[in-house]
Amino acid sequence: MERLGLSAATRAVILVGDYGSGKTEIAVNLALQLAATQAYPIAIADLDLVNPYFRCREAVEPLERVGIRVVIPQGGHRFADLPILLPQVKGLLQNDDQLAVLDVGGDEVGSRVLAGLVKAYRQGVHELWFVVNANRPFNDTVQGCAATISRIEGASGLRVTGLVPNTHLMQETTAEMVGEGIVLADQVAERLSVPVRMVAVMESMADAVRAHHPVLRMRRLMVPPWLRRDTVQLGRTGPEAFRLRST
Repeated sequence: MERLGLSAATRAVILVGDYGSGKTEIAVNLALQLAATQAYPIAIADLDLVNPYFRCREAVEPLERVGIRVVIPQGGHRFADLPILLPQVKGLLQNDDQLAVLDVGGDEVGSRVLAGLVKAYRQGVHELWFVVNANRPFNDTVQGCAATISRIEGASGLRVTGLVPNTHLMQETTAEMVGEGIVLADQVAERLSVPVRMVAVMESMADAVRAHHPVLRMRRLMVPPWLRRDTVQLGRTGPEAFRLRST
């Protein structure tokens, strides 16, 4: 049975994309959705070495509250980078009794970390999804997206197996903008013969977006430190807040 673009055999989803594409928001929301709907234990690993502000380790509390295992450096190494995590991440890829989500740093620079996981990666069991945000520089055309994907594949030694359109402009995002991003992703999918796995969109405008792919309805969980306020509630992330819709 297909679930959020995943086959029954899938045991790991690795998210890559250009800086600012929104893949960390997708990673956290996807993990929460899977925890609410799947019988398998869910784990999430933070492999983002590029962006110090948007890392899934910032949402440890709400993730662990619903039983998701969060793989990050412990103790005084919590905000350190690899190679501390590599052995643990390889273990995630080799564990067929759970489903893991891996959040990888932006573009080919952040994707180089995946080169150390090539031997643990299994085609058909592990998925590598590229997040398409048409509002990011050099990713607003089919040619630009194809070039970025080529660089990421070259740096990681892995092939992209799916696309996730997530066109946004933070608070200025519109439903029309999201729709344009879906069209772009469909065009990239046709050129590269890589399927669109799902569309990521914020819950507040999900009903206004017409999509012929599964839709991940997201809540804002990743907030940069300069925008954080007491009104931002990261704790209300129970399974009932997440659901999948197809239109």
